[in-house]
Amino acid sequence: MSSFTAVPVLDFSLSRDESAKPAFLDELRRTLLEVGFLYIKNTGIDEDLVEEVIRLGKAFFDLPESEKMRLEMKNSPHFLGYSRLGNEITKHATDWREQIDLATELSAPSPSEPRYRMLRGPNHWPKEELLPGFRKAFTEYMNQMTELSTNFTSLVAEAIGLPANSFEKYFDASEDSASGTKRQDKLKIVKYPDLGELGEQVVGSQGDSMLSSYLLQATDHKGLQVQNYKGDWIDCVPIKGTFVVAMGQGLEAMTGGVCVSTTHRVISPPAGSGPRFSIPFFQGVSYDATFESMDVPEEVKALKQEIMRKEGGQKDEVETTFKKGGRFKHLGEATLMNRVKSHPDVGGKYYPDLLKIVREQEKVDKEQSVDKPGSENSLSVPTTTVTTADGTTDDAPATTQIKGRRRAPTIVVELTPSDQPSYGEDPGPDGSIERKEAYEMRKADAVPDVVRVIER
Repeated sequence: MSSFTAVPVLDFSLSRDESAKPAFLDELRRTLLEVGFLYIKNTGIDEDLVEEVIRLGKAFFDLPESEKMRLEMKNSPHFLGYSRLGNEITKHATDWREQIDLATELSAPSPSEPRYRMLRGPNHWPKEELLPGFRKAFTEYMNQMTELSTNFTSLVAEAIGLPANSFEKYFDASEDSASGTKRQDKLKIVKYPDLGELGEQVVGSQGDSMLSSYLLQATDHKGLQVQNYKGDWIDCVPIKGTFVVAMGQGLEAMTGGVCVSTTHRVISPPAGSGPRFSIPFFQGVSYDATFESMDVPEEVKALKQEIMRKEGGQKDEVETTFKKGGRFKHLGEATLMNRVKSHPDVGGKYYPDLLKIVREQEKVDKEQSVDKPGSENSLSVPTTTVTTADGTTDDAPATTQIKGRRRAPTIVVELTPSDQPSYGEDPGPDGSIERKEAYEMRKADAVPDVVRVIER
């Protein structure tokens, strides 16, 4: 991530012009390596369809409460459907938004298939007589966005020196399924109430998962912000006729950190300005996929290292969901656990054993948490001379504030034999599955974001 001061706008139509495509790929490469966020315009998505999707998306929230409750996500083992205000949890915090989750329409998998495939399945659609045209419009919109996202990730591959079809192997199921082998893309229609309704400022920061996402900002509110390397928040204001594209942590992992997954947040609309509506589309991948690094050309890696050197930064670890050799063999296993954590009402109804593991881990996290000065998400670490990866040294301040598990600044840790972390009691080979899962989660969480050797 670089210290950018504005989010770039790329003209997608240039990618379809052979004479202009090389320059487009050069601009896309710089954006991927330095920013990880961009606008795209002239995408070819039907403009009238976009306007209809916006109209119907807003109208959904005016449906009778009884209809929205009929569509509630807790009635779907596939985590699709309506979520009331404050019903979703992100990074252990309540998301103050109202939304409905939709996806490529698929049938449910058979009971004999891996459990994580239950993430695939049919939608909860509102009754046609209550919201005429809703299902037709959003089905067509998702189909067009699927084509757009597939084309875009092929351009991402070309921009970093890979074959255009490099990501295709991650889209389809590895074997036949009752729900088919077609990938399932997802979409949310989100309503953020203004401060007059909430009564307090609500800010949530996160990075997207998977490969890429495409946001349609359906109102003129400011609110979306992305974070540069210095920690400054840069506005990503609505621009008519564009989509905001974010690179996901899965893409960052597969490219060895070459493509950046940028932290972003949403600030609640000012009191009296009305609700903010947004419609993000998330490019899906096969839940059977295992993420491994791609063979990104050395010259592209070198370019990334040069950017990081100029910024004074160092690439930190990617979210454990996408680590090869982690707790989970398939992406679907990790995704299912994360969905249970985000929607405990669904977890309690359909996946009570997984929710139990989540609750045990939350209890362990709370017990092992330490007091952090300044804010609950900051950590003060005494530092001295630091030996960096390239052998150079620099003097760090006596106290460095680390906010959360974000990219900057880096966490500095000195490891000695006596300082090895405790993971609690090892359940051993005869322990229950739940205790083994909780133990492995504690071990994973004990690993610092970045380890540097400190010379005294």
